Amino acid sequence: MPDRELLSRTELFSELDEAALDHVANVATRRQCQRGDVLFSEGDEPTNLFVVLEGRIAIANRSSDGRESVVALMESGDLFGELPLFDGLTRSAAARALEPSEVIVLPYAPLRQLYEARPELLWKVVKLLAARLRATDAALADSVFLDVTGRTAKRLLELAAGADEFALPITQEELAGMVGASRERVNKAIASFIRLGWIEQIDRRYRITNREQLELRAR
Repeated sequence: MPDRELLSRTELFSELDEAALDHVANVATRRQCQRGDVLFSEGDEPTNLFVVLEGRIAIANRSSDGRESVVALMESGDLFGELPLFDGLTRSAAARALEPSEVIVLPYAPLRQLYEARPELLWKVVKLLAARLRATDAALADSVFLDVTGRTAKRLLELAAGADEFALPITQEELAGMVGASRERVNKAIASFIRLGWIEQIDRRYRITNREQLELRAR
């Protein structure tokens, strides 16, 4: 059961015993997504949480004037859409496929039954939500202490995931949403890194040529 194996490595379910993991895997279904498909929108009434099998999903908020802020990128093994399971509120953000993707869909009802029957399992939930809160704190600190150029450097390093050469998995507009600035200002920051010899760019492929300076700029 391949879904069971992935679920066993997912943070929320990694410490479940065999019986509990079987309970979760037995209610799981799969959903295929094309680029641009919306899994849910901000304000929707929720019924499911999701785990990424393959591809990338953007979690984003949109302002009243249409600007988008990408608050997280979800990749294989990442879980999202869990908050309403615990607070009963509507969706606080939207989820959109950035490329052809496949997700595991888990309905809330059987998960609630599991946690009501096994409340000790909620400690893993607390750990997950604490990690989400820490990530939010870090993003807030970035917005206060880093300028657009610094935030751009930090996001490029995160997208590189330790590699010196990488393909940008998102559009320039989506990168701007992650940085929290206009596309023009983000492109200007990238152009300055190229001019300084810190990175090289060919279309959507990048090569980091001076990681030390890029990392210093991201602090």
